[in-house]
Amino acid sequence: MSEDTTFHHGNAPETAPIVQMKNIEKHFGNIIALAGVSFDVRPGECHCLLGDNGAGKSTFIKTMSGVHKPTKGEILFEGTPMDFSNPRDAMEAGIATVFQDLAMIPLMSVTRNFFMGREPTKGNGLARRFDIETANEVCVSEMRKMGINLRGPDQAVGTLSGGERQTVAIARAVYFGAKVLILDEPTSALGVRQTSNVLATIDRVRKQGIGVVFISHNVRHALAVGDRFTVLNRGKTLGTARRGEISPEELQDLMAGGQEMAQLEGSLGGTV
Repeated sequence: MSEDTTFHHGNAPETAPIVQMKNIEKHFGNIIALAGVSFDVRPGECHCLLGDNGAGKSTFIKTMSGVHKPTKGEILFEGTPMDFSNPRDAMEAGIATVFQDLAMIPLMSVTRNFFMGREPTKGNGLARRFDIETANEVCVSEMRKMGINLRGPDQAVGTLSGGERQTVAIARAVYFGAKVLILDEPTSALGVRQTSNVLATIDRVRKQGIGVVFISHNVRHALAVGDRFTVLNRGKTLGTARRGEISPEELQDLMAGGQEMAQLEGSLGGTV
């Protein structure tokens, strides 16, 4: 990613969080996947959750998005205790998750993927049918808002780059009313230019007042768009820092369990 990529950072500390997780624990039998995680996201903010593999990021996503119920702790949505019984409840409330696999059908058009399961219709009764003209117009317009000009709405999703497919998924979530957008490693498999495009899309989304939870193990990508940064390590958060309060090196060190390594070095007399 080019070093001159700059984004407007507009977090407003005085605004109430949309989603607030308080001391969340999630146990699977004897395994404690989350051990007291507190995290929140505010309107128009990009809050990055950083952690290596095994830190508990996927359990965190699934707990926030209604797939798992927490074993202990409380989740508030717009100030009200949240008790979603499944991901559909969370989606209807406005929590949208864009997973790495994107759940798209490559041979189907961008429009069909955009509206999958929520197609606009025209006519009534037996004459009711998919309103392809409206769907195409909306799809092209929403993609243009995100900085992507499609060759045509019937273009197959499989012909788009990875970054463009991410943007389709993000635009779809925003169009269908997301208040909070959870992005699972959105830049992990992308090249430099595609990463820049996805980060620019995240910036556009944030400027619309949507809270973005950016989950990543890439410190540089997170620092490009993040307003706050929380590090997850072995199911616990190691604190939250605002932009400007922590260096890339400090973030990387926390993520890699630098504290544990320092303790180990001390106990072994610096031989590690």
